[in-house]
Amino acid sequence: MQSLLDLLRETVTSPWVYLVIFLVTGVDAVFPVVPGETVVVTAGVFAATGQPDLAWVIVVAALGALAGDHLSYAIGRSGGSGRLDRAPADSRRRASLERARRALDRHGGLILTTARYIPGGRTAVTLTMGAVRYPRRPFLGYDALAAATWATYSTLLGYFGGLAFERDPVRGILVGVGLSAAVTGLVEVARRLRRRTAP
Repeated sequence: MQSLLDLLRETVTSPWVYLVIFLVTGVDAVFPVVPGETVVVTAGVFAATGQPDLAWVIVVAALGALAGDHLSYAIGRSGGSGRLDRAPADSRRRASLERARRALDRHGGLILTTARYIPGGRTAVTLTMGAVRYPRRPFLGYDALAAATWATYSTLLGYFGGLAFERDPVRGILVGVGLSAAVTGLVEVARRLRRRTAP
């Protein structure tokens, strides 16, 4: 266990950690099986000891998330929009597309910002926004806000976990990841309840 902890500490305190954070958070936005939150929370735990730098972890995680979200949006825009537009007018796919367009026209910023906290949800929303050709400029603005708040939240979860468990960073990581999962679960439950009570 100690050798694993030493390896983790050596990796997280390396200057290369910023590149790893950028790549993992970027890929996580397109392929949600990649553990973006876990990497950011872990970096936050070790930032409590001074290495890596807390501010840089937040900035790099936000930039990686932003880049990944834009890649997902571009995939949806280039691959999905033509296919959806060719769907027959009375098909289920076309009806779903129109519902998604209406929802995004009314609440696009809120949907995008909230979805950033739901691992699979962020990919589905960014792909859909690209597929329905949600305007790029508002997408960039809302996504920048979403990525910045998500990166700050995830990093600070780890950071405060690292402060609380300074002598046991593994416990700090587990607490930070656990809190992140709990908040994600609460957001998802609230979203489902809201959808169920909507007229």
